[in-house]
Amino acid sequence: MADMAETTAAWTLHPDRMLPAEPTERAIARRLYSHVKDLPIISPHGHVPPEWIAQDLPFHDPTSLLLSPDHYVCRLLHADGVDLADLGMGAATSGRALDADGARRAWRIFCERWPLYRGTPSRYWMETELVEIFGVTQRPSAQTADAIYDQIAACLADPAYRPRALMDRFDIALIATTDDPCDDLRHHRALADEGYPRRVLPTFRPDRYLEPARPDWPALVAALGHASGIDTGRYAGYLAALENRRAYFKDHGAVSTDHSHADVVTLSLTDAEASAIYAAALAGTATEQQCTAFRRHMLVEMARMAVEDGLVMTLHPAVARNHHTAAFERFGADVGFDIPISVEFTRGLQPLLERFGTAAGFHLVLFTLDETTFSREIAPLAGVYPSVYAGVPWWFIDAPEAIRRFRGAVTETAGFSRTSGFIDDTRAFCSIPARHDMSRRLDCGFLARLVAEHRLDEDEAADTAYDLVATNPRKVFKL
Repeated sequence: MADMAETTAAWTLHPDRMLPAEPTERAIARRLYSHVKDLPIISPHGHVPPEWIAQDLPFHDPTSLLLSPDHYVCRLLHADGVDLADLGMGAATSGRALDADGARRAWRIFCERWPLYRGTPSRYWMETELVEIFGVTQRPSAQTADAIYDQIAACLADPAYRPRALMDRFDIALIATTDDPCDDLRHHRALADEGYPRRVLPTFRPDRYLEPARPDWPALVAALGHASGIDTGRYAGYLAALENRRAYFKDHGAVSTDHSHADVVTLSLTDAEASAIYAAALAGTATEQQCTAFRRHMLVEMARMAVEDGLVMTLHPAVARNHHTAAFERFGADVGFDIPISVEFTRGLQPLLERFGTAAGFHLVLFTLDETTFSREIAPLAGVYPSVYAGVPWWFIDAPEAIRRFRGAVTETAGFSRTSGFIDDTRAFCSIPARHDMSRRLDCGFLARLVAEHRLDEDEAADTAYDLVATNPRKVFKL
């Protein structure tokens, strides 16, 4: 009977979702939210393919749009026994792109297992997408799967649901992609050449070019040399090639570089030491210890370059990537098998901050999946170094309780102004407005409690709510 009630009940979204349950705080939060709910979206870090927007490519089906790109959704299905191939994950690697029947079957699998998402942020994002974007009025279930699929498919046949129309509908003022240093950025160039009014910016992501322990590193360095037109046979040429590509990205609109390694330990090698390790790595004779030292040295070099060229540097460590080797070999990266680990910032970043922590114009944004570091390390660093900003919860912890914990942990030491503004970090294009809306509601709830406790006047809370959405991301990412 409970399943039948879920199937037949009209599905609506409560206007006070995510706001405080306590009546006084809820009333304040409603007022604060009314000031920010319709502000344009600024998304300075994400993974939406730029060709979607440049070519205004129509979306093929509900599964490839809403399900397959969202590893948050697919990983829980896999944990429940579903083969990732049946969800269209890793199609480029597995060679098993879903046909029309396969896409519908994947959607049925998802709807049948809708109860898996109770209490998760994925539930919040997905139901917001289904109801507010596609007008779905039935909760997903085995009984409603086909009807919902057909309704979304009908929408996708309408030009109003192409990427550019949705960019306008979502009011995305700015969106940054994540790009390989050797990318020619032709899609970003095409958008700029036509004068597309919404900003689509590339982001320089050099991780694999800084890690000589990788078996493909010599080939990557050669590709870097080809893209830059600079001989990378020696360390000096390698540095020059990286600087060249950073300049190329900046000329194409980039405002930041993005870095994710196993840790954020930094150190400075002498030119002679770095050159020797570089030569050994190209020859395949560098030790693991040497490769690690070189990678940590290159983070400092990235900071040096950031001081010189003005690009914002973001760090997001604390991830054990591709945890399941068989899944990686079958489907490739980014299919949900990246797992959070602990990380240390204070001692690890000291060599970098000793040199550049007070350098004029340098911005370093610290993200983490290790919540214990927010109050102990990141907030104190952001609260004293003019270059350091606390990145908001992302990935596994861009969830309601984690966001609330973040505000409590960071605000006491670093306030609101030293935080980045929300980061959606997603490939799931239609979830972007839902994610930003969730953040706005939660931040308004946090501010409402400060007002209710007479720690903040309501006009100050309203100003702060606006700053978190509109001012902070522009300031932090130099927009």
